[in-house]
This record gives sequence, C-alpha cells and structure tokens, in this order.
Amino acid sequence: DAVVKDLIQEALASNYDVRIAAARIQEARAQVGVARSQFFPRIGYNFAVARSRNPVAAFGIPSEVTQDTTTNFFLGALSAQWELDIWGRIRRSSEAARANLLATEEARRGVWLSLVSEVAQAYFELLALDVQLQIARDSAQAFQGTYNLFQDRLRFGLASQLQTARAEGALGGAQANIPELENRVVAKENQISILLGKAPAPIPRGTPMYGQPVVPTVPAGLPSTLLQRRPDLRQVEQQLVRANAQVGVAKAEFFPKLNLTGILGTASPEMSAITSGGSLVWAVAAGLTGPIFQGGRILQNYRATLAERDQAVLQYQQAVITALREVADSLTALAKLRDAEAGQDRSAKALQEVGW
Repeated sequence: DAVVKDLIQEALASNYDVRIAAARIQEARAQVGVARSQFFPRIGYNFAVARSRNPVAAFGIPSEVTQDTTTNFFLGALSAQWELDIWGRIRRSSEAARANLLATEEARRGVWLSLVSEVAQAYFELLALDVQLQIARDSAQAFQGTYNLFQDRLRFGLASQLQTARAEGALGGAQANIPELENRVVAKENQISILLGKAPAPIPRGTPMYGQPVVPTVPAGLPSTLLQRRPDLRQVEQQLVRANAQVGVAKAEFFPKLNLTGILGTASPEMSAITSGGSLVWAVAAGLTGPIFQGGRILQNYRATLAERDQAVLQYQQAVITALREVADSLTALAKLRDAEAGQDRSAKALQEVGW
C-alpha cells in the first residue's frame, strides 16, 4: 500500500520520539569523546596581572621595606598535565561510554521498529473502521427501508403497531452505531497524526481493507534468531557491557594515579621583560597520588558498581526470557487467528449459499 509506506516514511522523519532518540545518540557520542579525551594531555594557558602596595606592612609584619612601595607582577605561561593510565581506569571509562553509545543506538532502532509497527497497525485498524462504518450505514439504510415498509403496511392495516415499533427500534439501534464508529474513525486518524508528529488531521486512504495482500507466513526458527536481531536485547546487552566496564573504573580508584605536569612561560615585574624573553619560567614534575583513608567511599562505590552489574545481568536474562515469551505468544496467536479465519470463511460461504 503506497499510502501506508508514505505515512511510515513521514513518521520516521517527523515523529518526536524518533527525534528525541536521535538527540540522545548525539549526547552519547559526545560522551564518548569526553571519555577518550582523557587519553591525551590537557594543555592550557595562564595569564595573570597583579599590582600591590606594601602588602607586608599592611598586616603588621616586620619588613625590610620601610616606605610604601608599589609592585607590579605579570605572568604568561602554558601548562600541560597528563595522567598515565597504568591501571586501566581511562580505558574502562572509554569502554563504558562506547557501550552506552551502542545501547542508545539500539534504543533508537527499537523506537523505529515500534513506530513502524504502530503506524501500520493504526492504519489497518482505520481501514477496518471504514469497513465497519460502511456496514453500519448500509444496515441503517436497510432498516430504514424495512421501517418504511411497516409504516405503509400499518396505514393499510396489514401490520400491527407493535411490528412497526420494533422496526423503528431496530432502525434507531442501527443509526446509533454510526456516530460511535465515526467518532472512532476520527480518534484513529488523530492517533496516526500524532505518530506523524503533526496536528490532528484527516488521513488519506490507499488500498481498501479487502484489497490488502495476505500477510506472509512467519518462517520457522524465528524464536532462535530473534536473540541476535531484537534491538531491546541488544540494548540490554550493551548496558551489561557498560556496567561491567564501570566495575573496572571503580576498581582502579583503589590504586594511585601518576600525573606528569609541566609549565613554560615568563614572569616579571615589568611587561617589557616578558616580551623580551628575559624572564623565562619553566617547570617539569611528576606526581603520584593515591587514597589512604576515604571513610569507605571508594569501597562502597566499588560495591555499588558490582551491584549495578548484577542488576544488568539479571535484566539481560529477564529480557531474553520475555522476548522468547512474546514471540511464542505471537506465533500462537497467528496460528489461532489463521484457524479462526478459516472458520469465518466457511461460515461466510455457507451464509451466501442460503441467501443471507
């Protein structure tokens, strides 16, 4: 159906859930860049200007300077700092960020599949409502003819008032179904419009319901292959990878960090000395920092990440079982619907033979 294909394409381009999922991917991709940046040295600059007047004497501290003096200070320097990833903290942080990105991408894929399914299902439900509405209108027209017939027969004394009232009641019941179905049609059109990311509006129709092709048979072996295809399972798998990487990050906090720092610049009381290069300042240092007592913060954080990983494992196992159940339910429903369709087809043919 060309119309439903166009609706799906429009929904994929304009649906708000899809656009939100795309923005989340951009956020996750940026977080990957943030994590990777820790592999490289951090380089910055410093520039300071200060002017003071006899600050030592102001606090009553003895000084060789007995008269008021004014001092200028100018500083310009480049600084660099680099943490050596000895224990793998940065590597595991980058791994966790990348797993989060992959999980976010699978989440967007899940949004795509759900959106396509919702649009297609709502569209075919709309076509089915169109059929029901047409049947209700035809039925009302038929009951109107029957009521008119009984009215004529009542005028000529060939029918009773009770028979005419029954025909009128049947006509009223048939007419009451039409507004309800019209309301359901409008509600379904509004639902599709929201999925398309636009204000409620009428939805175009393509091939009528009875002209739609028969749904193909689901191939055998689907329950076993869906574990590699379903985006929700792939998402929780990446979330498990991320939780496991976070354990490595927390574990590295027990060990010291080795940092290399350096500074290169000029400092002088006179601006001319800085520009002439006669006041060079440089420094190179290596630092080792590590925890001794943190009140149990590092240990408890490590235990928390272990608990999060255990939760991720259980969520993954639960997602697998749920996916298998959903597919089994869907295959059973398809089989039973096929049997029901065969029975209804047999009933329709039998009723046609007797002239109903």
